[in-house]
Amino acid sequence: MVIACQPAPAPLRLGTTYTVQQSGALAVLESLWTGPRFTTVVAPSGQILRAAANGDLDVVITHAPALERRLLVAPGLAMLRCPLVASRFAIVGPAADPARVAAAPSAAAAFRRIAAAGARFVSRGDSSGTHVKELALWQAAGVTPASRWRIESGADQAATLHLADERDAYALADLPTLGKLRDLSLRILFVADTALTNPYTLYVTRHASAPAGAFARWAAQAGRVAIVGLRLPDGTPAFDVLAGGCAAIATGQS
Repeated sequence: MVIACQPAPAPLRLGTTYTVQQSGALAVLESLWTGPRFTTVVAPSGQILRAAANGDLDVVITHAPALERRLLVAPGLAMLRCPLVASRFAIVGPAADPARVAAAPSAAAAFRRIAAAGARFVSRGDSSGTHVKELALWQAAGVTPASRWRIESGADQAATLHLADERDAYALADLPTLGKLRDLSLRILFVADTALTNPYTLYVTRHASAPAGAFARWAAQAGRVAIVGLRLPDGTPAFDVLAGGCAAIATGQS
C-alpha cells in the first residue's frame, strides 16, 4: 500500500522590527510559542508594513502607528489588531551634554536645544518606527534638521547607537535595546515625556493562514506577559502591557 506524503504546512510568516529583535522580545516569543512553526523577517517598520500590504507576511508587530493606519488599516488589509506592549524612547547623548538636553522641559524642547546648539544627532533615516518618532519630534519642535549636524545611519537601532557613541552625538533610543548594549558611553539624558511612549501593536493580515489568529491571541496574552518580564539594567520593567485584547478590524476602518 502506498501512503501519500502530505507536504508540511507552510510556516507562519511573521514580520517585526529591529527593536523587537534587539530588545530580546522576539526571543521570548520564539522560545515560548508551541504552535505551528513560523519564520521571521526583521526590518524597519515601514518595510515590514509594506511587505504585509503586498501579501508577503501573515502577522506583523510594529511600532509606527501612523504608518500602520495608512498602510494596513485604512486600505482594509488587516483583519485583527492586538495591542501588545509599550516601551519608552529616551534622548541619549554624550555625558558633557553640550545642548543641555537634560534640563529641557519636554522632548520637543530637547530637540530644539540640539538644533540651536548645532550638536551632532544620529538618525536612523530608514522609515523605522524610531525614525518616524524622531521626525514627529522634530516637527513638534518646529525644527527642520540641518544636514551639517544631523547624520543618517540608514542602519538598525544598535548600529545607530554605536555610531552616535563614536561621534559624541545625540540620538533617539529605544530603552530596552539600549539596555542590551553595555559597551556604550552614551548617557540617558531625557525620558520624562509621554511623547516618548513607544507602543507595539500586532496585526493579522487579511490573506493570513489559519494559525495566524491563534498566534496573535497567544502573543497578546501569554506572550506579552512574558515580554513584560524583561528588565532594564536598573531592574525596572523594559515593557508595559498595552490595555485591551485582540479586536477585528472592519474593512476600510481608519
